[in-house]
Formats: sequence, structure tokens, C-alpha cells
Amino acid sequence: MFWQRGLWLVAAVWWGSMTALGAWVVPLLFAHAPTKAVAAGLAVHLFSAQAWVGLVCGVLSLWVQRHVDRVRGRAHVPSALILAAMLMAAIGEWGIAPRIVARENMLLWHSLGTAFWVLQWGCLTAHVWRLSRPALNAPWPMADSAEMPKS
Repeated sequence: MFWQRGLWLVAAVWWGSMTALGAWVVPLLFAHAPTKAVAAGLAVHLFSAQAWVGLVCGVLSLWVQRHVDRVRGRAHVPSALILAAMLMAAIGEWGIAPRIVARENMLLWHSLGTAFWVLQWGCLTAHVWRLSRPALNAPWPMADSAEMPKS
């Protein structure tokens, strides 16, 4: 149960940090920074940090899932959703971001960066959704709890 909860924790950190950064932090940064150039410079560092958070969380997710599969006695098959999300984070960090920073064809590279961000977020949303399936069938409040609600 500890390892299963570890999967949840890692998924929550990754998905939550992406959601917060994309939905609140960067929009507020552009709304309140003295200039758009200052906001853009700060956003570059935030998105870079998020890419590293994603890569670390991806490695942790794969490692924890491997352990869970071993304990359950089944073959380990890495999650395609996690691998895809990690690939999108890496492409965004090392393929797209340098072109945005260099201000090369901003419309193209910013659009691609946004698309990869949204696709990565979608993979993580699907991953969290899949992780929730076993929890929905578990007794209340937790699968390993001796207390059950009285009907």
C-alpha cells in the first residue's frame, strides 16, 4: 500500500505543479510584472524548473511502478503515458525553449511549446485518472483501514 500511495504522491506533485504553473503562476506573472520582457524572462526559468520536476517525477513514477509490479508478481511494462509526458518535457526543455529564448519564429515555437505543454498535461491527467480507478473500489476511508462506515 505504501508504494501505491507513492505513485499517487508523485503523480499529484507533477500534475499539480504543472496545473498551478500553467493556470495561475505564469498568467499572474504576465499580469503583474513591470514589463512583458521581465515576465518572459522569469517564465523561462519557471518552465525550465517544471521540466526538471517532470523528468524527476517521471523517473520516480517508473521506479515505483516497477516495484509495485514486482510485489504483485506481474511483468513490468513502463507506462506509455509517463514515457510520453517525460518525452514532451524533454523536447520542450531542450528542443523548443532554446528557440523561444532566441526569439526565433516566436509564433511557431511558442505555439509548439504550448501544444507540448498541453499534451504533457493531458498525459498526466489520464495517468492520474487511471490511478484513481483502484481507489474508487476500495473500502472507505482507505483500503488498509479496519474502520468501515456503518450503514
